[in-house]
Amino acid sequence: MNEKILIVDNDPVFNRLVELVLSRAGYKVSSAIGGVEGLRLLFKKRPDMVLLDVDMPTIDCWQTYRRIRDICDVPVIMLSGRRKSEQYVVRGLNSGADDYITKPVGGRELLARVQAVLRRRQPPSAVDGIAYSDNILNIDLDKRRVILSGERVCLTPKEFKLFSLLLRNADCVVSHKTLLEKVWGWEYANDIDHVRICIWHLRRKIEPQPSKPRYIINEPGVGYIFRRAKVSALKG
Repeated sequence: MNEKILIVDNDPVFNRLVELVLSRAGYKVSSAIGGVEGLRLLFKKRPDMVLLDVDMPTIDCWQTYRRIRDICDVPVIMLSGRRKSEQYVVRGLNSGADDYITKPVGGRELLARVQAVLRRRQPPSAVDGIAYSDNILNIDLDKRRVILSGERVCLTPKEFKLFSLLLRNADCVVSHKTLLEKVWGWEYANDIDHVRICIWHLRRKIEPQPSKPRYIINEPGVGYIFRRAKVSALKG
């Protein structure tokens, strides 16, 4: 077992207990006190999972979570020692968290939840992944590979997630609201500027002529569509 887990919590005693439980199970564990240190370790350690405390001051859980999602798609389990109300659980899960645990929690339950989330996030072994190819653009979502005119294109996690959603719905309009909820989280459902800025960056990277897009087309007032070229082949 080589998975790396990062704990971001303001309680050093809790951090130490979790470290013991997960380390004994074979995980490589790092811990941080607060969101600032947590984000620093996220860059440094590149963990396979983050356990994130909801009750942090300064940079709170929701700010930290949004920054994590801007960087990568690592699974996140939220933790709370005070906020047991349904609204916080719903907010956490709707934001895209993979699980929500209320403290105190037993070691065996915590370990079981960590293992369950890691199992769910394993890459699929099926061979029916989404791919697209024409004489200019080649995409393989399973391999996270995008090639334009023979050159590899590097996309940020947010760009790749948005692009994947458009490609999986090729030739169909995906609404602004759907893009925001699926890529950024439900609390961004009305922040259309996030989509517009990300689309602008995507077009600069994958369009032969960004000012005259041929792949990512705007449907005014509705959303965006990935339009396949006539000579393309889309499978999946």
